[in-house]
Amino acid sequence: MHKLLFKDGVVGRDISNLQTDISALNAIVQAAVNVELFTIPLYMTTLYSLQGTHQITSSNALYENRWWPGMATSAAPSTPNENAFNAIFSVFIAEMFHLQMASNICQAVGVAPNYNSPLLQNPTTFGWTCYGPTNTIIPHILDFQDTIAPFNSLVVNLGPVNKTQMELFLAIEETEAAAEAIIQPDKKSNYFPSVPFANWQASNTEADLPLFGSIGWMYKCLWEYISISYTLPGGATTTLWDEIFKGTLPTQQDIFNSTAGSHVPEYPDMSASVTSTDSDTALQQLFNMIDGITDQGEGSGVGAQIKARLGLNLPTTVEQQFQPNTEALELDYPSYNDQGNPEPSADAAARSHFGNCDHFETFTYVAGLLAAGGIVTWDMWFDQGNTWTAEMLQSIPGGKYNDALPAAADIANALNALKQEDITNNNSTNYNLISQAAAGAIYGVTSVLNTYWSTPGATFPYPAMGGTGDRTAVCWAVFGKAPDLSLGIVPQQANNIYYGCQGLGTNATDNNNNCAAQAAYHTCIGSNSCMAQGGCGFIQTVNGGHTCNSEIEKVKATSSHKPADTVGGTNGCTPVYYSAPGDNRCQTFGGCAVPISASQLYPAPYANMTGIELYSFQSGQPVPVSSLPPYTEGTPVYQIAWQAYCDVVKSNGGTPPAEPPAPSNIRLAFPPST
Repeated sequence: MHKLLFKDGVVGRDISNLQTDISALNAIVQAAVNVELFTIPLYMTTLYSLQGTHQITSSNALYENRWWPGMATSAAPSTPNENAFNAIFSVFIAEMFHLQMASNICQAVGVAPNYNSPLLQNPTTFGWTCYGPTNTIIPHILDFQDTIAPFNSLVVNLGPVNKTQMELFLAIEETEAAAEAIIQPDKKSNYFPSVPFANWQASNTEADLPLFGSIGWMYKCLWEYISISYTLPGGATTTLWDEIFKGTLPTQQDIFNSTAGSHVPEYPDMSASVTSTDSDTALQQLFNMIDGITDQGEGSGVGAQIKARLGLNLPTTVEQQFQPNTEALELDYPSYNDQGNPEPSADAAARSHFGNCDHFETFTYVAGLLAAGGIVTWDMWFDQGNTWTAEMLQSIPGGKYNDALPAAADIANALNALKQEDITNNNSTNYNLISQAAAGAIYGVTSVLNTYWSTPGATFPYPAMGGTGDRTAVCWAVFGKAPDLSLGIVPQQANNIYYGCQGLGTNATDNNNNCAAQAAYHTCIGSNSCMAQGGCGFIQTVNGGHTCNSEIEKVKATSSHKPADTVGGTNGCTPVYYSAPGDNRCQTFGGCAVPISASQLYPAPYANMTGIELYSFQSGQPVPVSSLPPYTEGTPVYQIAWQAYCDVVKSNGGTPPAEPPAPSNIRLAFPPST
């Protein structure tokens, strides 16, 4: 018997129940993924409701003196909004860490995690159905209709930082004892189930699970199940853990403790994946992940209960091993000013400051800020009669690449016009469009995650994560309300080549100078699902981006330039051809972010860039036709996209338009991808 398994749990169970118990365990680990994933859009949309602007910075001065809608972390917060943003941001990132660990737990017990569960999303549109003004259920955990007043008035909806939303967040992160205290006495029998679950069938899924009452109780049930001891014919015994873990190393992914490149482990003293084929060691790693999730989340919850039953030491606050390492965060997430000079890391400041607080304590802190007054959200800002001005978006005149960027007044006018057009037309056309852009950005993450956890060595969709925040922040900053994520995405039709931005369509019906085809909106090369959809300045080679998989290898032969090309090149580097925005061959062969922000500028080109290869799609397949020379730092991405489009039209015997279309309000409103 493994020392970490419960000795006082289910013992002597008949082995004929094994498959039924495995089914229940599989449902629990998928439910854990669902719960952790459920919190991420919820916390993120509330985070970006805080009114403010931020600068887009890196080790260059591309966007000097410019500001963009939405707040960001602060290295030295001094206002209620800055403190609230840092606090909620720390929980938002921690929930991503929890999702990683829940996913690795899934894999460790033989379950491929699903990030598009029908309990959270519409299986066709991938709209989020778990949030809404009449929704009362925290998936798998609690139905507020079963609680006493005032909790029975809470709904699970996307909303701003306010008293009601903090009450919701505190209810999500509460301990078993706190949850039990708010459930109506005659409803308590529906919660905190015993293991094994009553009437569970081997054919059941996570949709059939009982409500757990708290996140901690869900993980407690997980541990109860893997601790089940069975009697075999002849009198020998085994455990569920022994039956599901056979010493083969499952696919595990570790974003936070990765040592790839220059990344330093963020939680160096904490297990964030199962890396051992030894059953006892793997079990210890599994236990540490569950302990970390519950310790960071609800504090003295199920982790303490499990430790007490096992006779282990009990924590009083978030244990040191479960706190992010400040020095590592400063190295992994550097900050710069708008001239490209290093500054203290804002992300590190936010995460390390709240690192010793569990999520319940952090949300209690935000509730205190609200009670003290001074927090301003976008809905409040608009209610006060405010509108966007150029001065909000450009601190002082000029900037290194100011002439390459749209005028701040044009961006401010676009932000105001998007809202006013909906009011004037008495519809929600623009709101729905930006809502679907936000939903599409999130789908760009979840769809790639399904592959990420099934493919060893696959790359995490970092650009998409940034894109989800950008799209959500723009929705708040334009309309003063959260995006409607229930709208989901516009599905793409097979055999249709969607264009990546204004005026770049492959046929006349596309080129009505509207923005990109809505079905093609995305923020990550991993979710760039077909040819001609490459967008922003994260340029990729003609032989594929970093998230390419084996399916994409099939189209590599269409390149006229192979990786070993020896013509051209600079600085002694092997020459490489790159994809043009809006003209990439297929999937990840191209940049991300469609539509292309009117403010998107290229950073300095790679030293090995020989040129930009162009393709014609007239035949339905990419055919190389010509190339462009390398761009220079500060060149607008759309300028290269337009030049590529015109050259391809000419190569097909056509005549391109004399001038590109004026940027649409959507393209002006969307910030550059980062």
